[in-house]
Amino acid sequence: MDPTRTGDPAAAAAHPRLHALIDVARAKASVRVPVLGVVYPCDPLAIDSAAAIAAAGIAHPVLIGPARAIAQAAAACNRSPGDFDTIDAPDDPRRSAQVAVGLVREGRLAALMKGSLHTDELLSAVVGRSGLRTGRRMSHAFVFDLPRYHKLLALSDCVCNIAPDLAAKRDIVTNALALLGNLGIAQPKVGVLAAVETVNPAIPATVDAAELVRLCRDGAWPAALIEGPFGFDNAFSAEAARIKRIESRVAGDADLLLVPDLNAGNLLYKSFVYVGAGECAGIMLGTQVPIVLTSRADSLLARTASAALAMLASDAGA
Repeated sequence: MDPTRTGDPAAAAAHPRLHALIDVARAKASVRVPVLGVVYPCDPLAIDSAAAIAAAGIAHPVLIGPARAIAQAAAACNRSPGDFDTIDAPDDPRRSAQVAVGLVREGRLAALMKGSLHTDELLSAVVGRSGLRTGRRMSHAFVFDLPRYHKLLALSDCVCNIAPDLAAKRDIVTNALALLGNLGIAQPKVGVLAAVETVNPAIPATVDAAELVRLCRDGAWPAALIEGPFGFDNAFSAEAARIKRIESRVAGDADLLLVPDLNAGNLLYKSFVYVGAGECAGIMLGTQVPIVLTSRADSLLARTASAALAMLASDAGA
């Protein structure tokens, strides 16, 4: 078994920046404990995640779903349902999601976390008429702790937007920069990725990259520095950029990489984890509160760090 995909201490020690992120969220929670709604947590993975989040001291998890099924899931992982606050909801994932969204709208939850329901079942309640949309397009951002990179590196959007146009990419950048600001990164550096480093009208991602650079230069994101288009090698490695004679203040020091589409982003995200031995935290942005979209393949560290990221993002109105 790949030790980076488990929650054991040796694997966790390989990702100190994610642990630092959890420490910051714990310090924040020591002043006022935020409430995290775990939606339809009807399997042991979801229960273990809630227990880990509570043990880490980063949030108070409230389980939202059918009490009987939650109790069975807790018993399956040798936990007592009495260890958690539970809000009984219909034994239907979509209706449980609607209950959770209603609690957010009442101001009772700082963030949501996906339990054992499907992503589309949760998001159908989020995007519905009485949902959690804002004036910005929804997007997703990962924050990676990579052994071969010197700081946390954000990646967006690898989950939500399939083939974003320029307008969508503007919102993706805005959402991600708000998140980085809430992590204390005052002057974030952004690399816009494409297949090549030159603007080619036959490759729309390069045209979009040039326009995003222009928008930043004209003041769309005053605190940020945006450059591109970059091939991945040049964005990630200052040495690769130097060899290709690319002059850049972002190359090798990016805080955020903007991917051209879902295919590229999803492949890069999984490569970071399974080939690059990275770990990550990820949340949905552009909603009234952050939303953690877990995967069954996520490690316990990734689930806990994602909850920590959501707690740190919640004050930004992400």
